[in-house]
Amino acid sequence: MQTAPSPRTQVKRIARNASYDPALLHAIVDAAYLCHIAFADAQGNHCIPTACWRSGDHLYIHGSNGSRMLKALAAQDCCVTITHLDGLVMARAAFNHSMNYRSAMVYGRFETVEEAGKRPALEAFMEHLAPGRQAQVRAGNEQEYAATTVMRIALQEAACKVRSGPPNDDDADLGIAVWAGVLPLALARGVPQADARGTAELPPQLPDYVCTWQD
Repeated sequence: MQTAPSPRTQVKRIARNASYDPALLHAIVDAAYLCHIAFADAQGNHCIPTACWRSGDHLYIHGSNGSRMLKALAAQDCCVTITHLDGLVMARAAFNHSMNYRSAMVYGRFETVEEAGKRPALEAFMEHLAPGRQAQVRAGNEQEYAATTVMRIALQEAACKVRSGPPNDDDADLGIAVWAGVLPLALARGVPQADARGTAELPPQLPDYVCTWQD
């Protein structure tokens, strides 16, 4: 889909890098553990990072019932952003340096997930963090679920913007004797660090988590 779903999602700056493809949007969201949510309240404008995950055509977040942000989101439209930095693009001219990235912006209003939907939503969050982990740990109890608010926003009004590839140097600069290219960047999991208070062995799935993060 190459038509913006709304005027505020129409990418105008370097529009060739824009996409409105739901499959690309889902891939960008699925690769994220954090999003940033911009909203306003009586104290001013805010942009707060928070954990996120996708289920179907919605992006989910969660927090305490007393969260100022969650209360504000129920009453107003907001903008959610996700960015993955894939590389620094080193050009021959300072002006032409850039970055390779995948980004998404989602507009709309969050809705509160009803009590019956909390448990499956939060279990999906755990599976997003580490597949198989939900079955290994103590499940949430009624008190914990009661203290937690889960919200979701539809992924309908959204835009993606992606840059990849080498620098776009001017022809006149191609003869400059300086290295040019891309310095790749990626999120990677490190070596697991066990809690000193624990006695359980490293679960066999954990090395798989490490490989998945590094792919």
